[in-house]
Amino acid sequence: MSLATLLARAGLAASLSACGAGAAAQAVGPATPALPAVPAVLIDAALQSPKALAAATLAVARAGRRLVAAGERGTVLLSDDDGASWRQAAVPVQTTLTALRFVDERSGWATGHLGVILHTADGGQSWTRQLDGVRAGALLAAAAPAQRWVEDGPDKPFFDIDFSDAQHGVAVGAYNLAMSTADGGRSWQPLSARLPNPKRLHLYAVRTIGSAVVVAGEQGALFKSTDGGASFAPLASPYKGSFFGLLATRAGSLIAYGLRGHAFRSADQGASWEPVETGSATSLVAGIALDDGSLALLNQTGELLISRDDGRRFNKTPAAEPVPAASLAVAADGRVVLASLRGMRRAGRPAAP
Repeated sequence: MSLATLLARAGLAASLSACGAGAAAQAVGPATPALPAVPAVLIDAALQSPKALAAATLAVARAGRRLVAAGERGTVLLSDDDGASWRQAAVPVQTTLTALRFVDERSGWATGHLGVILHTADGGQSWTRQLDGVRAGALLAAAAPAQRWVEDGPDKPFFDIDFSDAQHGVAVGAYNLAMSTADGGRSWQPLSARLPNPKRLHLYAVRTIGSAVVVAGEQGALFKSTDGGASFAPLASPYKGSFFGLLATRAGSLIAYGLRGHAFRSADQGASWEPVETGSATSLVAGIALDDGSLALLNQTGELLISRDDGRRFNKTPAAEPVPAASLAVAADGRVVLASLRGMRRAGRPAAP
């Protein structure tokens, strides 16, 4: 992944009453400094502008037949015509958004910089803030007393989020940042102290598979919980480079992918891994399961890598137009749509086998 993409991925204002702020401060403890000032980007709504249609986007997902994309300055874009045209949604923050996850056509979450987690109940039309870095810092410090969580301020970027259903989700980010919810995001609990990550390595990806939670990050970091996040154990990693994503297949396999085109496949939920031939030496930044059960990985130049054998091997499809890509989704018409630092792109349909 390019440095620009990683950086792009890398108080509580009017909605947090004085009572709420007092409760958060009390949870931290009397010896902890007052909560830091709230940045304006956590208070002000994203600007509505025609320029947003060409903004850098870092995530895209399907919500029923709708496509939802998110990116810099709190931009969220919606398309109801398979990515042919886009319009801007109402978003209550101006911070960069890095990941999206929908559990159905209406309910979804976005996460990003400054510890932001947003929720939508109308397919992305409007969003409410469930968490930000000020509140997250207080929760983290209360769970595992460490003054740095509060002193660092709200600058706590999340890189990925996943939900196994409408209630249970996990978000992960920089410096071992990890939070979970069991009530659809109405409340969030810290997971950082449960991860055996003493170096505080960045956590770039999370996938929830039933009661299992798998987390991947820099320097080959891999962790797994089999009890819904109550505890985590390290997985034996097949690689010392960074993993930028995890892809769960319909057949039950797990693909970990990342730096310089490296990918590894596990058929036993992470107990063992085998290298995967991707045909690419460029970092892999996103992956999805296609409607026909085949798999697609995306590299940072916009090339698609397609597998039709449950991830044992991928074949590269050259990009018609090189683009600094960050994420992909399949539209209802079967076309692949890319989120990129140059805005949204339609990449066509994956070639038949």
